[in-house]
Amino acid sequence: MPPVTEDDQKQRLTQLEARIEAAKKARETGTKRADASHAQGELAWRMVIEMVSGLGIGFGIGFGLDSLFGTIPIFLVLFTLLGLAAGVNVMLRSAREIQAKTEADAAKATADRDERD
Repeated sequence: MPPVTEDDQKQRLTQLEARIEAAKKARETGTKRADASHAQGELAWRMVIEMVSGLGIGFGIGFGLDSLFGTIPIFLVLFTLLGLAAGVNVMLRSAREIQAKTEADAAKATADRDERD
């Protein structure tokens, strides 16, 4: 085995540091992708729950009023439609909130990248 010189050791150390840095970057990007897909799933469930709860509350109020007043299911239909509208409104508000957060994160990432360059 040939003797290892100081230049060889420095070169090997530089290569090792580069490999460690590349592994760290790969790990960070992999974690962000997993978090992003998890966040999208949470958003989807949140929107479904908001829609169903709006419909359920509207249905419950309408059914209760129809039972109380002994009317035909006019309140049931009316409040179910109002619950649907409220659910869609809340879903749109959630979507705008997530979109604003995503745009802010993208702007921050762009600013951070510009600072490094």
